[in-house]
Amino acid sequence: IVYFDLETTGLIVQLAAVSGGHSLNLYVIPRTRMHKGASKVTGFKVRRQRLFLHRQCVLTNSLREVLVSFIAFLRMLRRPLVIGHDCRLLARALDELDLRALFESSISGCVDTLPLARELLKDRSLHSFRQQNLVSELLGVDYRAHDALEDVRALQALYEVLQPTPEVLRRHIFTLDTIESNVAVTAAKSESPCMMPGQRPLWEHFKETVKVTENNN
Repeated sequence: IVYFDLETTGLIVQLAAVSGGHSLNLYVIPRTRMHKGASKVTGFKVRRQRLFLHRQCVLTNSLREVLVSFIAFLRMLRRPLVIGHDCRLLARALDELDLRALFESSISGCVDTLPLARELLKDRSLHSFRQQNLVSELLGVDYRAHDALEDVRALQALYEVLQPTPEVLRRHIFTLDTIESNVAVTAAKSESPCMMPGQRPLWEHFKETVKVTENNN
């Protein structure tokens, strides 16, 4: 099983994934201006094409490289089940960069813990099914939300508490083809990865795991 989370400020700025002792934590400079309200809530801020998290500069790559690296991470784990809390944003990003087929071939299926929690907890009087609220209600833990790595670790703990039966889990396994997406498939040409001297593109670290053809047109 691979647990993943996306942090957004309107667009994706961070992707994190965890599976056992393996983890992935990657950042993206958003392609549109970040609103002050989003910066205040998440701790992310862009200055001179560099991304800062709580005033610390973080290395960034293009959204394509981040998603390709995520796919390579999945392939390394031999078609795992992927679990996230509201998977629609991932589906839209994969569609936009024409990576859905590659992603689908790398996994055995997806489970969205949002509808799963709604089914398993339908008899409880919960005012919100946001992940942070579910973790607080079920685990009695308050954690630093708006950090994808913290969110994904909390998601793993939440799933272990939900304990869906195999029958319930089977009902919730789906492919991204079942998620409607009206986003046109367009190249994200405006992304500018922020790399330090000597830093290689992320996909080069995985080139033996997944072959990628960059479209520079």
